[in-house]
Amino acid sequence: MVNKATHLYVQVLVGIALGIALGAVSPEWAVKMQPLGTLFISLIKMLIAPIIFCTVVTGIVHMGDMKQAGILGIKALIYFELITTLALVIGLLVGNLSGMGHGMGIDPASLDVSSIPGYSPQAKAEGGHGFMDFILGTVPHSFLDGVTEGNLLQTLLTAILFAWAMLGMGETAKPVIKAIESFSQVFFRIVGIVMKLAPMGAFGAMAFTIGKYGIGTLADLIGFVLLFYGTCILFVLLVLGLVLKLATGLSIFQLLNYIKGELLIVLGTSSSETVLPRLLDKLERLGCARQVVGMVVPTGYSFNLDGTSIYFTLAILFISHAIGMDLSLETQLSILAVLLVTSKGAAGVTGSGFVVLTGTLDAVHVLPVAAVTIILGVDRFMSEGRALTNVVGNCVATIVIARWQKALDLPHAKAVLAGKLDKGGDDLLAIPAEKRRTKARTKK
Repeated sequence: MVNKATHLYVQVLVGIALGIALGAVSPEWAVKMQPLGTLFISLIKMLIAPIIFCTVVTGIVHMGDMKQAGILGIKALIYFELITTLALVIGLLVGNLSGMGHGMGIDPASLDVSSIPGYSPQAKAEGGHGFMDFILGTVPHSFLDGVTEGNLLQTLLTAILFAWAMLGMGETAKPVIKAIESFSQVFFRIVGIVMKLAPMGAFGAMAFTIGKYGIGTLADLIGFVLLFYGTCILFVLLVLGLVLKLATGLSIFQLLNYIKGELLIVLGTSSSETVLPRLLDKLERLGCARQVVGMVVPTGYSFNLDGTSIYFTLAILFISHAIGMDLSLETQLSILAVLLVTSKGAAGVTGSGFVVLTGTLDAVHVLPVAAVTIILGVDRFMSEGRALTNVVGNCVATIVIARWQKALDLPHAKAVLAGKLDKGGDDLLAIPAEKRRTKARTKK
């Protein structure tokens, strides 16, 4: 019998509980724990780009056809756009139906725009946030810039070009492919080592959050926070659950249980990036083909942000109600149109959602930008909800798209989610990549 106390998710849960306790009892000491969380997040982030590069390159090469990779990418982007649009619409519906914020009667003239993080009128005047700037931003200045700077989209582009070139080299490329696969195994093993620090990272990050902002900051806006979390839960269970069930027959509850360790790490660190390497591994072990996992997950981290999309529309309606400005249907639809673009710029990094929300209000000129300070005090507590929903959304997207591509070992996935296979505990990264792929193919 395996001692559950040794499981990573149990240790992370203990770290979160201790962080909350320290933050409540001694805020001064709790704030000083921030470096522990920052250290863990930094260690994971330094590994993300090289892992994505190796995974995407080997995935496309093993696919053997750049046309198939292109079809996979198009299917993924179409899926992302449909689901995130649905998330935005659900945020609008819940905001309108709940009427949350009415009666607060806040005067926007009394709010200080200088307290908004990441907002600068000078930066806005200089531009740099348009569609072409986004496209140009996907191209690194040098071949290694995407990897060294941790830019996911730049790394993805570099990996695709690298794989495309190797596909035309035939036998000559085999030594390079073998070397990249070996590097991939090394990086996954490093992740396995770093993940042992996850409980410490969760403790430090949670202690800092509670110590700095205090649970008391939730008092005035507790209804809005609960409404947001409730909407995210319904979206995951009903919308994502239905999509997963219809497409694959798999249970969303079993999937949540399968990735519970990753969800707890996200909860503790408030960043979805901390679990990206583990998600790549666990989805491949679940039975999704490596090429699908390598393409869909990294792309989803920039284009498939379901929780962030819900937050955007729900927050905008709450703010408008709070300052007594009811938005017409036409205005709401225009905001929705803008968010379809701007929401894709909110990467899985803590705090980026609030910055994009501010930029969106600045672009549509419907509400005063200063009004976002109404939710500034509780935004940090909502970051976990955004990240958790984003992670679940990307897992569902990968499984569904793998099914569409006929690249999902469904019997194997059902067995894994039912707990009949893959009972090796939390050390999922100890198995070499080739053996993981072999296991995933055993029932085909």
